[in-house]
Amino acid sequence: MDLPSFIWLWKIAAWAMGFTIVTYLIQAITGIAMFSARQRFGGLRSAHFVTGIALVLLVLLLLAIGIVGTIGHYGSLGHSTHLPAGVAVVELVFVSAWSAVQISPDRPWARPLHIAINALLCVALAFVSLTGWEVVQKYL
Repeated sequence: MDLPSFIWLWKIAAWAMGFTIVTYLIQAITGIAMFSARQRFGGLRSAHFVTGIALVLLVLLLLAIGIVGTIGHYGSLGHSTHLPAGVAVVELVFVSAWSAVQISPDRPWARPLHIAINALLCVALAFVSLTGWEVVQKYL
């Protein structure tokens, strides 16, 4: 396919990645605040939950853009380390969301798992951002 027809797609991806990073930072701030206070703040907990849903949706949007754009441009997937990095981010986001809904006094393992997954997610987001920048340079 003609590359200029994908410019709009890359713009959406760039904005979505920016929003993903901002959303992750909001998640980190609200999560640290809740953990530090050791109390359930209704508004803070709600903000954390809503931004978590937003993070899941943004990552799904980025996954769809990556698949459509890469197949449209190359005809297949797997042309860089960005694919495994992106898949790792998607997996970590879903495991984080799953572990979040498991958190309760009956499941003491869920909170440490959620925190550990989110620490890994920070590293994965940094790596996927770097590999994504390399991919963008190929298209431009």
